[in-house]
Amino acid sequence: MNWKENRIQSAQNGTNPMVLAEMKSGYAVIGDTQFLPGYCILLPKKEVSSLNDLTISERAQFLTDMSIIGDAIIKICHPLRINYDILGNTDAFLHAHIFPRYEWELEERRKKPVWLYDSSNWFDEDKQFSEEKHGKLKERLSNYLSAISND
Repeated sequence: MNWKENRIQSAQNGTNPMVLAEMKSGYAVIGDTQFLPGYCILLPKKEVSSLNDLTISERAQFLTDMSIIGDAIIKICHPLRINYDILGNTDAFLHAHIFPRYEWELEERRKKPVWLYDSSNWFDEDKQFSEEKHGKLKERLSNYLSAISND
């Protein structure tokens, strides 16, 4: 199975190369695209359709872990702010997008949801994660999250 066919299962079995760290509620992964450097996703350990399918304590842990990933991005990437998105419209399973927003973005883009960027940002080869271009960033995020998880 290609790891992209089931990102949660591949994170659980150790074949998802995008995993940064295992967290209490799931897996922090670096985004497939890096047009906003540091973009990450939180995948849950338990595959459910939405946040509301979790117990209250599981929800609290998922949202806490999501914010901890935001902390890592802030520490490593120094964005102006972090945007958090839980949608599930395309991939109908719970997952959270954690987007850094930067001063260098055009103001008209920075003030709007990241989804309004040109769709080429999601698919152009030069914007895709590559170990060569983004490996050091991935390592730094992973180290930060691993240190936090061990506290």
